[in-house]
Amino acid sequence: MTPSAWSSAAQGLNTMHNEAYLALGSNMGDRLTYIRQALLMMDNHPAIRLVALSSVYETKPVGFVEQADFLNMVALIDTSLAPQALLSEVLNIERTLHRKRDRKWGPRTIDIDILLFGRETIQSEQLTIPHARMTERAFVLTPLCEIAPDVTVPGTGQTVAALLEHVSGKEGVLRCPRISLAAEFGLTAN
Repeated sequence: MTPSAWSSAAQGLNTMHNEAYLALGSNMGDRLTYIRQALLMMDNHPAIRLVALSSVYETKPVGFVEQADFLNMVALIDTSLAPQALLSEVLNIERTLHRKRDRKWGPRTIDIDILLFGRETIQSEQLTIPHARMTERAFVLTPLCEIAPDVTVPGTGQTVAALLEHVSGKEGVLRCPRISLAAEFGLTAN
């Protein structure tokens, strides 16, 4: 292995660039600021480039419902990181932004989930791609459909738009019309 290949392997870099879709959510403190900070940290990472951002949506909590409403969105990124290395980076962003994992589905400053990574399917103790519950969640499928309606979700044989048609809870996913993070990051708004 060449020295540069060793370096890439050590950093979890993938020689090919891959598209990945990430879901971001926050329901503590200044929710929008946490999402902006997470996006800024991704945008400043040398192996991650923001490509497209959905609108921001306000949604009711799922699972543990006695908590504040969430702001949710989806980002399309281009990355040279391998899936496990990308997971490490998003977990680092969550830690930097004071994410605590005290309660399953509990309140959080920021939550970042890898929804899709190219056409890969991964099932490991640390990482499942496509995200295990994404096809059941209107608060994920609605913003994902905004930027990727024709993407087929591996293992389902269905596009994001088709999956959204059949998911329950869409009425509780409300777009925040005055927020345009895409414009803030110099991306074309959808």
